[in-house]
Amino acid sequence: MVLGVLAACGKTTTKVDSSLNVAVTDQLGTLDSTKYSDTFSVEAIQNVYEGLYTYNQKNKPVLAAAKSVTTNDAKTVYTYKLRDEKWSSGTAVTANDFVYAWQKLANPKTASPNSQRIDILKNGYDIRNGKMAVNKLGVKAIDKTTLEVTLAQPISYLPEVLTGAPFVPQNEAYVKKQGDKYGTDSKHMIVNGPYKLTDWTGTNNKWSYVKNTNYWNAKSVKLTQVDVQVVKDGATAGKLYQTGKIDFSMLANDYVKQYKNEKGFATRKTPLIGYLGFNTKREATGNKHIRKALAIGFNKSSLASKILNDGSSELNGIVPANFVSNPVNGKDYRKEAGDLLAFNKKEAKAEWEKGLKEIGKKDLTIEILGSDTPEAKQVIEYLQAQLESNLPGLTINARNIPIKSRLAATTAYQFDVVYGTWTPDYADPINFISDGGAYHLSTDYKNAQYLKDLDQAKNDFATNPTKRWDSLIDAEKQIVGEDAYMVPVFQGAMAYLLNPDIAGIHINPYGTTLFYRDMTIK
Repeated sequence: MVLGVLAACGKTTTKVDSSLNVAVTDQLGTLDSTKYSDTFSVEAIQNVYEGLYTYNQKNKPVLAAAKSVTTNDAKTVYTYKLRDEKWSSGTAVTANDFVYAWQKLANPKTASPNSQRIDILKNGYDIRNGKMAVNKLGVKAIDKTTLEVTLAQPISYLPEVLTGAPFVPQNEAYVKKQGDKYGTDSKHMIVNGPYKLTDWTGTNNKWSYVKNTNYWNAKSVKLTQVDVQVVKDGATAGKLYQTGKIDFSMLANDYVKQYKNEKGFATRKTPLIGYLGFNTKREATGNKHIRKALAIGFNKSSLASKILNDGSSELNGIVPANFVSNPVNGKDYRKEAGDLLAFNKKEAKAEWEKGLKEIGKKDLTIEILGSDTPEAKQVIEYLQAQLESNLPGLTINARNIPIKSRLAATTAYQFDVVYGTWTPDYADPINFISDGGAYHLSTDYKNAQYLKDLDQAKNDFATNPTKRWDSLIDAEKQIVGEDAYMVPVFQGAMAYLLNPDIAGIHINPYGTTLFYRDMTIK
């Protein structure tokens, strides 16, 4: 979760150029659209690349790299005509660039944390599970500027899905030439979006977005440059803002109360979730009773109101509240699905004792891994205090490391429990239930009922909204309520302060990602 720190204690200086200065709280992880799993990388990818669709100022999906689309009567085959656009290197963006990127996403060898997103395409599920060759994926280049997309089943939210970072194109020849270095720094990437990324070495704390003159709609991009720096210390960020060196940053929870009356302060509810994930290959965290004890052994309401204190709220399911409504009766999903892992100290202790007995232990030491942002440190410290107090014999060690290292550690199974945040890409419960930030979900979670529910929601009940809704609710009950494979911690909110001279702020409707292309300076 991009929680920056900005303290506005005086007047900001008026900008006289067309550049913007932004503070974030952690480094970029990757610019490879098939490899990311953090919000910092998402924001970068969606500002330097562009897929078939993007969001307009009203947060509605509109055609972007595609200039037109037609579909068959069954709404299963979409044919896109691409714009005449170029990569930042000057080479043409072609239909094959989408085919290559999407096949790479689906390929099990890529080990993409977002591979399940390809399930919407014909044969996507079987391909990512190694049961079918990648060239059988439902995407085909008819010619250089015509892309044919075949779905597994008709879905009403396809444009929203295709705005997502995993569905941007990649130039096959360039990517293969770069090898493992692709997307690891600004020297090993070419882009097709509003901006190019510069001055990023892969590990440094400063980088810039520079207007991409090869972008097909470059004339609409007003900001010529966005300079970003990692600022983890609140006092430092405050001084930078006071001197006019920072124009925008998320507001960390420590500062919300202090600066809520400041000019430029704003908040918005988001469907962002804080979650816990587990390494089920290890004995302790592979035990569902241990996981359940950890899931319900801390007071979520207190965490949201006293620790985060930024408008975040308690969450007892992996799908957040007020995110999506039943298409038949209009009721909120979270209300219909109910509470799954609510705080219950007595029940947590019972699950804990049952789990210890099953693994033959009287006490246990568990490590919680998280990034080294202020918010992550506060949440993990809170979990540590609550769980050690409520679960006798438990010792929790906290390990907070840079986001890039955290992503690598979770991918390599070098963790017991991981704390992270996640935002959806489109308004459907399945985005959380089949993804939700969970690591190794497609390979390690084998609950037969869950898999059946998801399959029915995607296929048998795709055009039956009532049965599909019920299947999704049951799938969530399996993976969250029954097995505690993914555990909700809180539902987030976004607070920020913005230089009053900045206009056109555009935030992704499903998270905290900023689109810089629409922003201007008065």
